Amino acid sequence: MRKLRARSLSVSEARQVLRGFELESGTVDDVIDDFCRRGYLDDEALAGVLVASGVERKGQGRVALSRALAQRGIPRDVIDRALDELPDDDDERALDFVRGKARSLSRLDHDTALRRLVGQLSRRGYNGAVAMKAAKTALRETTFGSSTSGVRFVDSD
Repeated sequence: MRKLRARSLSVSEARQVLRGFELESGTVDDVIDDFCRRGYLDDEALAGVLVASGVERKGQGRVALSRALAQRGIPRDVIDRALDELPDDDDERALDFVRGKARSLSRLDHDTALRRLVGQLSRRGYNGAVAMKAAKTALRETTFGSSTSGVRFVDSD
């Protein structure tokens, strides 16, 4: 119960914690079943929270989200259902993430900035095509209207 108060656990994680107390497997199963009945353990709910958090706070893509859920021991079918709830907007989320990053890389040459942005998106679980498209778009938006005079036109949207 102390572990559950600190953070939500998946059924798999709870099972590992209980095995650490050297309980018989039947006792572990009984405790897990009881915790599931009481709602203390719910892989579906946990997956939903982790997906929402990964998207909203960390800007993660589907690959990174899937990997994070699998590392927590959440079953594949539960992961797939949680990811199916996501709107199919990886392109837009990737672009939102790199827009701010592109401004901070404006002092670098185009190729270096592009490589860094694509790398950041890849580490967050976006596939190569999505990462490249978002990075190119963000860099184009950042440098649009720049000239040798140093005047930059910024879209006010």
